[in-house]
Amino acid sequence: MTPLAQRLRDEAAAGSRWRIIEVLPWLIFIAFYLFFESRLALGNAVLVMVLFTISLDLVMGYAGVATLGHALFFGLGAYTAGVLVASGLPDPAIGLLGGIAVAALAAVLTGLLLLHLQGNTLLMLTLAFLMLAHEVANKWTSVTGGDDGMHSVSPGPWFGVFEFDLQGHTRYWYALVLLFVVFLIARMIAHSQFGLALKGIRENPARMHAIGVPVRRHLVMIYTIAGAMAGVAGVLSAHSNGFVGLETLSIALSANCLVMLVLGGWGRLYGAVVGATVYVVMQHLASNWNPSHWMFIVGASMILVVRFGKGGLLGLLDRLVARFRGQG
Repeated sequence: MTPLAQRLRDEAAAGSRWRIIEVLPWLIFIAFYLFFESRLALGNAVLVMVLFTISLDLVMGYAGVATLGHALFFGLGAYTAGVLVASGLPDPAIGLLGGIAVAALAAVLTGLLLLHLQGNTLLMLTLAFLMLAHEVANKWTSVTGGDDGMHSVSPGPWFGVFEFDLQGHTRYWYALVLLFVVFLIARMIAHSQFGLALKGIRENPARMHAIGVPVRRHLVMIYTIAGAMAGVAGVLSAHSNGFVGLETLSIALSANCLVMLVLGGWGRLYGAVVGATVYVVMQHLASNWNPSHWMFIVGASMILVVRFGKGGLLGLLDRLVARFRGQG
């Protein structure tokens, strides 16, 4: 066994074991519901972006696929949910399944077309597909509402019982449960033999191909899975906000998601959880404190983290813990 394969195998074995500290983020999300009931809209936005960032982490952090078009699948999920509600199918389960199916189909088709490419060419073509979808949504006003978007995307009650109330209780639990399910799936993938192969492809695709790993097939599979997960996030966004607009297919959304991933630390799922949570909360607080210059505050914070926190916030935390243990 090569040193690379042995190192990746050791990482997978160590990571597959649950640790007590992994319960902490989920306890925080539950505590937020209990103690910040008036802020559930903010909490819901955090959960949606955490889910979206996890899906990007599988593609970029684990498989090493460069993309700026991940918002394509988020937007397709959101618009699918909106179209289904407008067509007289308000059942959130139907919207969820429809969003997953459309996003996964788009991911597998674009993956087959693009994932034999690498580097800047792949990056630009993923961006081109996103811009194409954005323009289609902008012009297809009879379905998408164009620049005005789709309003009154109000899902029906879950199981005919749990209404989507104005306070956001059902929406919050809806998002939290789906996030937990998606996280479990992502964690299982990350610490499986498939995930081990993805890390090998990220490190050295030529070597993985030489030892018989079907590199392109693996990449298309994880691209499709991540696209479906991004579609879930898009459906959640549509059902939570009651509105779907062109920003769900924007370059800015893809870029913000990438920033969240870098902020938390990519290639480790809890980096997506931490990065998205910190970014959304920081953006909310900064915009409330200074509506005119909040982007400067967020940008300056990002520069400091990237400059002094190699590996994102989780990397910084790892070094602080290691230093503390060394001193102990």
